[in-house]
Amino acid sequence: MAQITGDWLPAVRAEFAKPYYRELYTFLQKEYRNVTVYPPADQIFNALHLTPLGKVKVVILGQDPYHNVHQAHGLCFSVPEDQKEIPPSLINIFRELHDDVGCKMPQTGCLTKWAQQGVLLLNTVLTVRAHQANSHRGHGWEQFTDAIIQAVEQQDRPIVYMLWGSPAQTKSVMVTNPRHLVLKAPHPSPLSAYRGFFGCRHFSQCNEFLQAHGETPIDWQL
Repeated sequence: MAQITGDWLPAVRAEFAKPYYRELYTFLQKEYRNVTVYPPADQIFNALHLTPLGKVKVVILGQDPYHNVHQAHGLCFSVPEDQKEIPPSLINIFRELHDDVGCKMPQTGCLTKWAQQGVLLLNTVLTVRAHQANSHRGHGWEQFTDAIIQAVEQQDRPIVYMLWGSPAQTKSVMVTNPRHLVLKAPHPSPLSAYRGFFGCRHFSQCNEFLQAHGETPIDWQL
């Protein structure tokens, strides 16, 4: 696995010595050796590499990575720049962006531009077997990503959490810092987007909150 560096390292270093993480590391070594796993091992921590802890303004939580070929690259909901097919949930995110803040429908599903502005695009499980959704759930990633969320929660500045769908919303109990804003909506999946994701206006609410607290808003246009 790629190394965690920068200001994330002291924030999560204690996790590496815990039994669950050693078991997770052993499990992943075996998985990457014997089956196809996404994302590539050197991209597992891309969300942390692209968005330093001290720069986090927004947290968007996903569940586990895309499990089809050449889609997952370490950022939730995002696909690589050269991936021509945009996944359905991401298309719905772009639709809401258009309706909410007027963004044009982009030609790419790569969300690196958001990450570089301080949007932490974090899956709660960071790896998956090819074509087997949720196959790495329950092996320790949830505890590790909870530690990441806790590190963000300790940042004493305005931060917005966008929690889409029930699994992401279970993490809301961890967000108790009064300087942070929690926004909840159904998941953008085609199965649930019409239940309230469309029209949630999270993107404009996020930028209004950031601006009201003296922070630069996110440029959502890709």
